[in-house]
Amino acid sequence: MPETKHILVVDDERDLVELLTYNLKKAGYQTSAAHSGRAGLELATRSTPDLIVLDIMLPELSGTEIVTRLRNNPATAGIPIILLTAKAEEIDQLVGLTVGADDYVTKPFSTKVLLARIDALLRRTRKPAEGRGVLSLGPIEVHTETHEAFVDGQPIKLTLTEFKILSSLLQAQGKVLSRSILMSKAMGPGVTVTERTIDVHVTSIRKKLNDHAPIVRTVRGVGYRATLEPEPGDVDAHA
Repeated sequence: MPETKHILVVDDERDLVELLTYNLKKAGYQTSAAHSGRAGLELATRSTPDLIVLDIMLPELSGTEIVTRLRNNPATAGIPIILLTAKAEEIDQLVGLTVGADDYVTKPFSTKVLLARIDALLRRTRKPAEGRGVLSLGPIEVHTETHEAFVDGQPIKLTLTEFKILSSLLQAQGKVLSRSILMSKAMGPGVTVTERTIDVHVTSIRKKLNDHAPIVRTVRGVGYRATLEPEPGDVDAHA
């Protein structure tokens, strides 16, 4: 039988947590819950769940602070995280993605939609049955079996979404990938996010590539490509 996935829900709205854990259990997941930021961080560190559903506005520690701490801890750095936010402003969603969250859902939301996003994110964490091996371009190396990435032989920490985007760009072998294609490859079909979301993830990838950031090129009005040889039609990597 397939292993039961463990989902941690962190939200100070107890009725919402009760509703979510009920529906998650009904969908076949193991669940745990916390109602404050500090308790959520402690539980995530102790139990290392398969996925975390995390509210941004929490007592004691904010959701974004929790994401930052989890990403800085090697034991929890790879846990997929979906942020819940009652704020509809794009900036709040983008801040969450910038610190390392993989996806977000804006309150109010339907449980069905959240379950679909959870399922899509967990599918992305499974090791691929095909295409195993190593993808490389210049100093960049991506190990598809272990979800590890290296620059100049040194490991870099990528979120799951960042890893998918970088892998897709390397697999394209210099071809331009539109933002919509990258959304589908990195976040799964049927997941609706703004194009700006992809831009935020690409910006984060470039920061982690340091001096090699220009390898990930912006093609104005189209999308992105990974290449060692910039072309006249490209704009600066940080545009």
